[in-house]
Amino acid sequence: MLDKLRKEHQPMTNERTNERLEEVSSHSLDITEQNIEKLKELFPEVLTEKKIDFDKLRLILGDEVETAPERYNFTWNGKKQVMQLAQQPTVATLKPNKAKSKNWDETQNLYIEGDNLEVLKILQKSYANKVKLIYLDPPYNTGKDFIYRDNFHDGIENYLEQTGQVDNEGNKLSVNTETSGRYHTNWLNMMYPRLKLARNLLSDDGVIFVSIGTVEQENLSRLFDEIFGENNRVGIVPVIMNLKGNQDAYGFADTHEYVLVYAKSKDNLDFGRLPIDDEEMNDWLEDEYGLYKVADNLRATGVNAPRSKRPNLWYPIFVTSNDELYITEDNEPLSNDDEIVMPINPEGEELSWYWGKATFNESKHNLIVKRTSNGTQFYRKQRPALGADNPTKKAKSVLFKPEYSSSTATTKLKDLLGGKLFDFPKPVPFIEDLISLGTNKDSIVLDFFSGSGTTAEAVFKKNMADDGNRKFILAQLPEQIPEGSNAKRAGYNTIPELAMERISKAGEQILKERPSEIGKLDIGFKVFELEKSNLKKWNTEPEDLVTMLGSIQDNLEPGSTEDDLVYEIMLKQGLGLTLPIEKFVVGDANIYKIAFGSLFIVLGENITSDAAKKIVEFSKDEELENVVVVLQDTGFANDSEKLNSIEILNAGGVDYNDILSI
Repeated sequence: MLDKLRKEHQPMTNERTNERLEEVSSHSLDITEQNIEKLKELFPEVLTEKKIDFDKLRLILGDEVETAPERYNFTWNGKKQVMQLAQQPTVATLKPNKAKSKNWDETQNLYIEGDNLEVLKILQKSYANKVKLIYLDPPYNTGKDFIYRDNFHDGIENYLEQTGQVDNEGNKLSVNTETSGRYHTNWLNMMYPRLKLARNLLSDDGVIFVSIGTVEQENLSRLFDEIFGENNRVGIVPVIMNLKGNQDAYGFADTHEYVLVYAKSKDNLDFGRLPIDDEEMNDWLEDEYGLYKVADNLRATGVNAPRSKRPNLWYPIFVTSNDELYITEDNEPLSNDDEIVMPINPEGEELSWYWGKATFNESKHNLIVKRTSNGTQFYRKQRPALGADNPTKKAKSVLFKPEYSSSTATTKLKDLLGGKLFDFPKPVPFIEDLISLGTNKDSIVLDFFSGSGTTAEAVFKKNMADDGNRKFILAQLPEQIPEGSNAKRAGYNTIPELAMERISKAGEQILKERPSEIGKLDIGFKVFELEKSNLKKWNTEPEDLVTMLGSIQDNLEPGSTEDDLVYEIMLKQGLGLTLPIEKFVVGDANIYKIAFGSLFIVLGENITSDAAKKIVEFSKDEELENVVVVLQDTGFANDSEKLNSIEILNAGGVDYNDILSI
């Protein structure tokens, strides 16, 4: 009987073509397999029976391999396990919750409830190399904040247990005290796999910002150096959050924390600039070419300024009586009445200009003539950065604005929510400035320690400021709100409940203050929740074999809805969760046309070949290419309709390999 059932429930096979239809996997992207494929592509000779021959790899790499017995190494107890943990696929998925969402049909933003480790694994295929900026505010490991308790074997079961979805033990959130004996180790084990997976999601020109306190700043820097490469470090920047200082601190009153900044590839990073405030705007003037402010003298300074070092930049500039500037090839004036100015300083030293003759002729409109007691001087006009609508400034190595105050952030959130419901929120202007530095107008912003949802509000406000279309992906563990807290008394049970309320109110407040943004600004969010896969997997050692065999006729988990299946299949196929979905009914079949026809999913009961004919019709009418079709195996009226559907799809241009089953 067992053999019979196994045979009956193998993936669909076309008997006439002997083509095997592959099943949609219940697992996430296998990163290890992906990395092996990359090695195979680069060095095909190092693979033997699908295993890597490291001796051969060392020979190929030659001198690039470190063979010395002693070398610098950053390690800790459990590092090997967490490195493997980052590579393990997950059987979890994301299920849509439209009831919790805001503007489901229009929004491009995502809010995900779940353990961020599992969430990051799920997002690997759909969002790899697509995120422009990641901002994180993880636990600072103060001994009081939350530490994620990862299970090295089964992440989704561990998550369900921690959040009280499996048993009655309650929420297993914990503190990480210094007396635990694994104080830094626990924290490093939590951070390593998440940063490893996060890097995969960053675009080649992407950047990650992580806020951190003094306790783990050094360890976090070393983690980043290992995962991202020390050469991709953009900066470790102090951020002044509390000018008064924390009086509880020993020795010094702490006024700052840090933000670590790393690029996916520093060579590809186009680091942005900060907008200037109203007071700084007073320094800017305007001419027929636009805004400018007075910048440096055209006469060079520094060790390379002397004429002897830059003889080609030693030449006369001529000034007419109307302060018009010109140069000549023979360095002779066009009129004896014109003033001759050489790059000589007040001490009489012969120096050079910053510009060569070609640049001078192209940019002389960007020079200001000033006559001083030291003679005629030329000052350059600084224009707004290329592509900027307004003047900007380069970020400094210490970040500070009065608006960065942690107390101000707490007060503003209190005003928004009607009470002090969340401790230590990040200031919105701070995140806005990071968005200015690390994104363009169409970027995806990711925050998987999203807390109260500050990043979402910052995205709203930045989009409003520059008419941008940035989208956010936020993820947060549904951490229980403590009993007796203000938030609990206000009716909130979990951090996501509070965060979604904050995001919703922040968006509404923006539209109330700026009605012109109604219909333009996306203030919505689609909510997804981390759950087990909707697709059953074969268990070779079930506790109740008879029960399992009886249920395998339906390869879907009980309670799975069509929406659940559609979004899980989209993720498995590497499609984003906000892509458009159209639904068509053909007989008893529901056809889901996704991403303008790149994917079709056919679900239902008593499915006939009419569904396949409809898909072929779409494909021809819209001239679709590389179409993938997923069919519900158990939903067909009979085997004949199933086989006919496969043949119709193939004859209509869909490759057999692109016809999948669930």
